[in-house]
Amino acid sequence: MTTATTPPSPPITQLMFGDGTPKKALLTALVVGTILTVINHGDTIIMGDWPPLLKVLLTFCTPYCVTTWGAITGKRAQLQRDLARLT
Repeated sequence: MTTATTPPSPPITQLMFGDGTPKKALLTALVVGTILTVINHGDTIIMGDWPPLLKVLLTFCTPYCVTTWGAITGKRAQLQRDLARLT
């Protein structure tokens, strides 16, 4: 009698850093972060002042993290669909 075993899920680091995820997340962060910075701090920048650096960094980190999280959940969902097809 044979029993089917579920293959182990890849480590989170592989999901985060594999398949070009960092590059895609960085490009998204640059585009979306720039747009959000202009929306949130455009008036300050136009006045010739610098917005708080921490707020600007967080503005760029947010789309990076969201893109990375979306890639992780998408890869996990695809692995589950692939596994379901095999069984």
